[in-house]
Amino acid sequence: MYIKRILLFIAIAVVLILGYMSYTIYGAIFSPNTAFESKSTSIYISKDDNYDSIIKTLNPLLKDTESFIDVAMRKQYQPQTGHFVIRKNMNNNEIVNVLRSQNTPIDITFNNAESLTELSGMLSKQFDSDSLEIYNVFSAKSFLKEKTMTAQQSISLYIPNTYEFYWNAKPEDIQNRLLEQTEKFWNQSREEKRKNLNLSRLEVSVLASIVQKETAKVDERPKVAGVYINRLKRGMKLQADPTVIYALKQKYQKPDTIIRRVLTKDLKIDSPFNTYKYAGLPPAPLIMPDISSIDAVLNYDKHNYLYFVASTTNTGYHIFAKTLREHNRNARQYRRWINQQQIYR
Repeated sequence: MYIKRILLFIAIAVVLILGYMSYTIYGAIFSPNTAFESKSTSIYISKDDNYDSIIKTLNPLLKDTESFIDVAMRKQYQPQTGHFVIRKNMNNNEIVNVLRSQNTPIDITFNNAESLTELSGMLSKQFDSDSLEIYNVFSAKSFLKEKTMTAQQSISLYIPNTYEFYWNAKPEDIQNRLLEQTEKFWNQSREEKRKNLNLSRLEVSVLASIVQKETAKVDERPKVAGVYINRLKRGMKLQADPTVIYALKQKYQKPDTIIRRVLTKDLKIDSPFNTYKYAGLPPAPLIMPDISSIDAVLNYDKHNYLYFVASTTNTGYHIFAKTLREHNRNARQYRRWINQQQIYR
């Protein structure tokens, strides 16, 4: 009888212990374990991260880090690179599953890069690759040779927009995907308009970059584009101030210099980008033009204007003229205004 009581006591104790262990394990695995109030939060795991750095990142997001570590070890979790979204009230089991296999794409955006170096910097801030890794791929001699382009010309190959990517995409994959999107951008309609202008894609990009530099007003860009196309058709020099500014920055190697006024002496700078000195289009875009600028060239306004100058009364816009005499009158008015503003450079 005594032995039976002991055995019964032991049995009850085992059941209680197993019950407690089961409850604890169940809680560790299936109880909510998030400490943030928002609906979700993002975790970025880079190629340089290890198990310890991931736990350090997760720590402020979890109620109980130790229970997460225990579950992660039981599930034999191995770190994977990528962008992962953890939702509020997820349990440890769900969090591990997300980190193991649910790499979520992100939206990346770029615009107005003035060089491959700047473009690489923009992209590196949005991917798990540094700017040098991206630049080395985008500027590879074999790639530029295949495209028969210089590095500066090659910025025309990428269309500024918002794209969906995996955060841990390799530079080669980033480039290939962007090139694929560029081919989609140049659809049949745009290609027909380009051919009617007798311009290559590169030349459209070059002209669009000038238009974009001339006016920040999107609604005015087709009108400005029409002026330059009229000049090209007549064999006139483009005489675009932004090309002179670009040439000056190149000469003095000061790309961040702000030049608000082009002086007469500046027009003499010997550079293929100086459209006061050389006829036709410059050899490369001044900037990566955005879609509105490219479409402004392809859908330029058909008019008889050959000249324009900044308006002194309608900020950001321009006054257009059909004759040089009319333009000179507008230009004198603008010079008087700019002198009154004491803008000398």
